[in-house]
Amino acid sequence: MEAIAQVQAFTAIGIGLIFAFAALGTGIGFGLLGGKFLEGAARQPEVTGLLQVRMFIVAGLLDALAIIGVAFAALLMFANPLLAALG
Repeated sequence: MEAIAQVQAFTAIGIGLIFAFAALGTGIGFGLLGGKFLEGAARQPEVTGLLQVRMFIVAGLLDALAIIGVAFAALLMFANPLLAALG
C-alpha cells in the first residue's frame, strides 16, 4: 500500500512539473516570437503580412507542444501506467 501512495505522490509532483515547464516554455516562446515579429515588421513593413502568417503557424506549433505536455500529464493523472507495474 505504501508503494502505491509513493508512486501517486511522485506522479503528482511530475504532473506539476510538466504543467509548470509547459507554461514556462510557451510563455518564453511566445515572448520571443512576438518580439522577433515586431522587429521584423519594424525593419521591413512591406512584408508584415507574410511575417504575420508565418508567426501564426509557429504559434500553432508552439501551442501544440504545450498541449502534448498537458495530454501526457492527463494520462499520468487518470490512467497511470506506473501503477500497473506494482499490481
